[in-house]
Amino acid sequence: MTPDHLNSDATDPGVYRTLLESTRAIPWRIDWATMRFSYIGPQIEDLLGWKQSSWLSANDWAERIHEEDRQKTVDFCISQSQNGVDHEADYRALTSDGDYVWIRDVVHVVRRADGSVDSLVGFMFDITERKQAEDKIVQLQRELEVLSYRDSLTNVANRRMFDTLYPVEWAKARATGEPLSLVVIDIDYFKHYNDHYGHLQGDDCLRRVAQALDAGASRSRDLCARLGGEEFVLLLPATDEAAARNVAERCRKLLAQKEIPHARSGVGRLVTISMGVGTIVPGADDDAHVFLDRVDRRLYHAKSAGRDQVCAAEP
Repeated sequence: MTPDHLNSDATDPGVYRTLLESTRAIPWRIDWATMRFSYIGPQIEDLLGWKQSSWLSANDWAERIHEEDRQKTVDFCISQSQNGVDHEADYRALTSDGDYVWIRDVVHVVRRADGSVDSLVGFMFDITERKQAEDKIVQLQRELEVLSYRDSLTNVANRRMFDTLYPVEWAKARATGEPLSLVVIDIDYFKHYNDHYGHLQGDDCLRRVAQALDAGASRSRDLCARLGGEEFVLLLPATDEAAARNVAERCRKLLAQKEIPHARSGVGRLVTISMGVGTIVPGADDDAHVFLDRVDRRLYHAKSAGRDQVCAAEP
């Protein structure tokens, strides 16, 4: 075949059409003056179900965009086209049977010699599988983020979550003038428990204690977190001193109801907890770390005073 034959075939409109209609991408062209389709590939029927002949104007395109994506997609494409800017848009296109397909529309603005817009030409690509894969990755990332703030053993929040939320709730309490309460908890004689029952049983004990504490701090903004080992903390926003002490006592009762045997406890025959409670309306001169240390000292006072009790005042 000579070069002349090649040039002749390449300029044949039928060759262009065959090439366009053999690709999975869907070619289209809209006349700018009338906003009507002068062409759209027959592949559109296989992808969306709408007849090729039903794509008459830009309105048909807009009406077949998912309603949640429609306005922003149309506004973006019109703005870019009016400014003569080539662009891409991802959106959900509705199928004739009521489902949707993710589309990436790649748009090229064709100009006349004088610079005015003549038409828009482009390709639609089915990116549904890609979007589903991207959504799965985002979902996994969110799950991993949740897990990074969750104690893997007890399934309550971990120290990282407490360290993240505590300064936020502190700042909010200072801004609103609402009281903020902390309850720091330690399982009594837990080392003796582990030595006697073994670490597997000890892990189960930690889980059951965490369940009782999490149930005791029951409001949506309350946080139960494991600080490490056998130590836990309750972060109680908008909670005054009396209410915080009630939460602490409720947690002790819920744990008592579980009746977890502890043959090596120095205060009885069941697993118990000691708790330090503190409440503050943070002022400009108050420090969150100092307050946490104060509540922590109350916990150790409860332990030194005999354990299985709540200390809500300075020793």
